[in-house]
Amino acid sequence: MLDRPTTDERLGKSPQRLVPYFLLVMAVIYMGLGVFLWVANGLVVLPVGTRRILGTVFLIYGIIRFVRTYGQHFKRKPTYDDEQ
Repeated sequence: MLDRPTTDERLGKSPQRLVPYFLLVMAVIYMGLGVFLWVANGLVVLPVGTRRILGTVFLIYGIIRFVRTYGQHFKRKPTYDDEQ
């Protein structure tokens, strides 16, 4: 086989760098959808109780997803120098 570098290796770019930011944006979208369902009175054709429950579920899911993504991808990892 040929030992040629991939396109990402040649360009020095990795699409995996963008994944954590995409996950954070999706978490914010879920939270926004939850808030929207809470405050949108005539825009969504659902009973008020159903809208509130669905909005709460989206809001909690967005918060959990945001905290989990931030902890996995953006929290500073301890190094050997930090322990001493």
